[in-house]
Amino acid sequence: MNSKILTLAGAATFLFAVPALAHHSFAMFDADKTVELVGTVKEFQWTNPHSWLQVMVSDNAGKMTEWSLEMGAPGGLARSGWRPKTVVPGDKVTVSIHPLKDGSAGGQLLSVVLPNGTKMGEN
Repeated sequence: MNSKILTLAGAATFLFAVPALAHHSFAMFDADKTVELVGTVKEFQWTNPHSWLQVMVSDNAGKMTEWSLEMGAPGGLARSGWRPKTVVPGDKVTVSIHPLKDGSAGGQLLSVVLPNGTKMGEN
């Protein structure tokens, strides 16, 4: 009897844990469009499940807009050479992104050119 209860409890635990393994789609980004932005790093969030780069970008009229750029997880970024201090607030950077389809100030980071000229790809 105890083995049946343990088996049932284990199966229930597994079934409830499966949704935690789900991952969101990147359908919100326009993969057919690549945009290059020049700006100043406001913040680099080295966090799970995705890191984020916040960049202040000036438009043609001089108005500053904060862009939120989604990146991969810290583990994958670290394997690609990223570190928590690869970019710091105040760094002038050029980023290449797939922008959000809805036109808001955000996107999927593809690469960044650091102040010293080094180009870092996300993957």
